[in-house]
Amino acid sequence: MAPALVLATPAGITTLAAPEGAPVAVRTAARGGPELSGEGFRLVRAAATTVVVARTGAGLLYGLHSLLRNASALAEGEVLDEVHEPAQAIRMLDHWDNLVTHPVMGQVERGYSGGSLFWSEGRLREDLSRVEEYARLLASTGINRIAVNNVNVHAAEARLLTDGLEDVARLAEVFRRQAIRTHLSVSFAAPITVGGLGTADPLDEEVQRWWAQAAERVWARIPDFGGFVVKADSEGQPGPFAYGRDHADGANLLARAVAPHGGTVFWRAFVYDHRQDWRDRSTDRARAAHDHFAPLDGRFHDAVVLQVKHGPMDFQVREPVSPVIAAMPGTRLAVELQVTQEYTGQQKHVCYLGPMWSEVLRFPLWGEGGATVADVAGGRGPGARPGGVVAVSNAGDDEFWTGHPLAQANLYALGRLAWAPQLDPVAVLEEWIRLTFGPDEALAALLHRIMDGSWRTYEDYTAPLGVGFMVRPGHHYGPDVDGYEYTPWGTYHFADRDGIGVDRTRASGTGYAGQYPAPWREVYESPRTCPDELLLFFHHVPYGHVLSDGTTVVQHVYDTHFRGAQAAAELVGLWAGARGRVEERTWARVRDLLEEQARSAREWRDQLTTYFLRHSGVPDAHGRAISS
Repeated sequence: MAPALVLATPAGITTLAAPEGAPVAVRTAARGGPELSGEGFRLVRAAATTVVVARTGAGLLYGLHSLLRNASALAEGEVLDEVHEPAQAIRMLDHWDNLVTHPVMGQVERGYSGGSLFWSEGRLREDLSRVEEYARLLASTGINRIAVNNVNVHAAEARLLTDGLEDVARLAEVFRRQAIRTHLSVSFAAPITVGGLGTADPLDEEVQRWWAQAAERVWARIPDFGGFVVKADSEGQPGPFAYGRDHADGANLLARAVAPHGGTVFWRAFVYDHRQDWRDRSTDRARAAHDHFAPLDGRFHDAVVLQVKHGPMDFQVREPVSPVIAAMPGTRLAVELQVTQEYTGQQKHVCYLGPMWSEVLRFPLWGEGGATVADVAGGRGPGARPGGVVAVSNAGDDEFWTGHPLAQANLYALGRLAWAPQLDPVAVLEEWIRLTFGPDEALAALLHRIMDGSWRTYEDYTAPLGVGFMVRPGHHYGPDVDGYEYTPWGTYHFADRDGIGVDRTRASGTGYAGQYPAPWREVYESPRTCPDELLLFFHHVPYGHVLSDGTTVVQHVYDTHFRGAQAAAELVGLWAGARGRVEERTWARVRDLLEEQARSAREWRDQLTTYFLRHSGVPDAHGRAISS
């Protein structure tokens, strides 16, 4: 009997090349099965017939993509019965795309993959065929929402809410076919900038009417529109603080406008003082989100999802999990990740982020065995209400989608881990390798050697022990140890002749460690119990402080930076073995980028080891010298 595929929903059955016995298999699959959500699906296989059962077309779509990830399953004969449900109801990508090129940030802010897929010369592209491919690509990973413009809403983007609505509707039509809802980033000041009002005060009745009418116009044109993304009172963006209001007042203003239409407001918790005095050690940027938002728990409208960066700073290669995620059980929370590699090599360095995200999503917020970050985001933690996972996209109009061909793995892993955070990130990488490059065992093994440990390699040759930043100001590429040290941005390491790190303890520092629930507040409070990889985030310690492996802080810097630079240099030779196994243009692009990574890793090594030598006066125990 030839293999057959049957798609079944309550509305009917669609059979693809089904043999005579297929309807029996369908009835068997449907009888006594578990209740499915709108996106869940069940896979059943018996007697050469594979059945995908789902309540909705979206569920069937995800079921088909699941089968395609393992196409050989259609031809296999063993019995199968699996139920798949997404861990997160919201699995969203934010595009930081501008309609026109910004003089500093370019067309895509923190974008390393060319220009926008959507916008060209101030308006939507005429040819949306590549957007259609992108929508299908995202659906195959499980993404179900997308925001199509920058959270820093400039003048041209602000008018998408009014004059540009037809362009948004065209994009929504494309994404709708792949079960993806479209969202807009909007400015809190829109009633003034595009509405002509004299105020944006959230308690002003005229402002409330303006937002309600704006929402009615949007949903009248796009009935399945997802809602708004808002960055307010952050890095110069307008917000409710200007009117003496808090962020619950601001978010609820928009929530009341979108709620009648089934919409959602994604309100970013990235709010901090970016004009602080570097001399003042009592002000701590890491504290800001918790200080602003935790007291507001329980006051946000049901249509608000508070979008919280996974760490308290800004997508660094190593940060602790944000304490806000554990502190607001009465608020819907979305954990925000960054697929675009702003601080992890900008898609010039291979840095597979699946292991980082896996650690974040599996982090037990109240100790081992307790609810995880993924549980809280999915509405399964103590008192938690469902939110989701949101991430900043790394895709653009580059021919390889993500600039670095191997950075495509991050886009794939984001969707897969948002759907199923329990997946092994190395197994997810294996899926991507097979789907992208085919069944070449030798090539797969080579790519695993390059990518499996690439996040930790990047960490080795960049900022050590959780201290963060140390990058060149503005563009954030390459080392500059003191680049932000005497600026207003609050990203300090406080290195002096005696030691390095930020004292964030309750006993003698900023008190940030006390924002965590037990047991983490105690774990982070002492340098004896704080994990080494976060030591300098929580403590100012002498260069001679001994880590758990017996090395000192300064020797750790020497060892990891020489090791990381060496590992980066070896990637070039490894990739040489892929020539002839991938397309030549792909091979050449990766080769060039790996050579740049090796050069940059040497620069990081040389600057960091020299800096620590000059400050500590302690030489490398192994006598290594920097070289070109």
